[in-house]
Amino acid sequence: MDLKFTKMHGCGNDYIYFNCFEQSIENPEQLAVALSDRHFGIGGDGIVLICPSEVADAKMRMFNADGSEGKMCGNAIRCVGKYLYDNKLVQKLELKIETLSGIKHLKLFAENGLVYKVTVDMGRAELDAEKIPVTLPSSKVVNEPVTIGGENYRITCVSMGNPHCVVFGSDPEGLDLEKIGPQFERNPIFPERVNTEFVQVLDESTLKMRVWERGSGETLACGTGACASAVAAVLNGYCRENTDIKVILRGGELVINYSPERVLMTGAAVKVFDGVVSV
Repeated sequence: MDLKFTKMHGCGNDYIYFNCFEQSIENPEQLAVALSDRHFGIGGDGIVLICPSEVADAKMRMFNADGSEGKMCGNAIRCVGKYLYDNKLVQKLELKIETLSGIKHLKLFAENGLVYKVTVDMGRAELDAEKIPVTLPSSKVVNEPVTIGGENYRITCVSMGNPHCVVFGSDPEGLDLEKIGPQFERNPIFPERVNTEFVQVLDESTLKMRVWERGSGETLACGTGACASAVAAVLNGYCRENTDIKVILRGGELVINYSPERVLMTGAAVKVFDGVVSV
């Protein structure tokens, strides 16, 4: 079977996108594992299916490189908005996209008929420990001491449709994420595994972040992770509510604006190429 795809990225967080308005994808879990391989496949952090929806303009399904399905992906949803508009599947600049974590509202910014930037209303940040989930005694995990992999950390936990653990410290570039990341991801206090952000506060409106994503490992960027880091920075008193917070990632920059009612994420959406793969 020949499948048409589009390779896209948001801040270097690259996925393989399939238009499921026009084709059917069987066994996306296995397809994600095969195609995400950067040596024997197309290469990416996973695959994204752009599907019809009865309640929104389209439905997004995202599968990590290990085949597990993610409930939400901030960088991918921006690219879904760009794909729909650029390919004239939807001809409006405000969209609703259905995800496993609810319907998300997108505002597209276009130039010469092509989208270059998207703002996503990510909804409320979930701080209830039981709903994230994280199995610590506190109902809200903010700057809580834990021991993971034999090391002591202070963590703040947030869900942006998927679970995040934020650790503040010095420049994260020196960290051995290949060792530390899995220790967080599979620690028993995170029953559904966890995405972990290691964050340096540069000033009251700028953060620097590296991320270890469950199911994918270290990626160049994570949209929900940038949102979680900004939320955690406000909760810990480093940044202010209702102000733009720039999050510097290995693959680019995102702007996050947090209030208790919603989290807004703004960033680029980039098409790399179209292709056809035989499976």
